[in-house]
Amino acid sequence: MAASFPPSDIQMQPKEKIVFNSPFDVKQTYHIKITNSSAHRVGWRINTNMKRIFMDPPNGVLDPKETVKILVTCRAFNYVGSLPPGRISIEWTNMTVFAAKQFRQKWYECNYAMKGVKDLAIEFNP
Repeated sequence: MAASFPPSDIQMQPKEKIVFNSPFDVKQTYHIKITNSSAHRVGWRINTNMKRIFMDPPNGVLDPKETVKILVTCRAFNYVGSLPPGRISIEWTNMTVFAAKQFRQKWYECNYAMKGVKDLAIEFNP
C-alpha cells in the first residue's frame, strides 16, 4: 500500500534527455539509472508516449539508496523526414515500511497516494 505522505525525490541518469542516433533500421538500446535517494521504500513505473520505445524493467520497488538500471530500447523503423520528440515519464510513490518488495499497479489507481513524476525527453538524431 502506498503511503499518504509526499514522495521523496529520486535521481535519474541522464537527467534531461536520451538521444537515439541514426541509422534507425537497427534496434538501439540506451541505459538509464534510477536511484532512490530517500529514506523510504518507493514503488516506481515508467510510461512513454511512443509505441516504438519499450523499457526493461518497466516498473519495480526500490529500497532506500538502491539503484536500478533500465534498458530503454527503440525498435528498428524506417526513417522518413523528421520525427516528433517523445518522452519517458517516471512516476514513483512512497511505500509503507511493511509493503512487500513487489510492484503493484493498484498503487497508482488509488486517489490518496501521492506521486512524484519526472520526464525524460527522447530525441532522434538523423
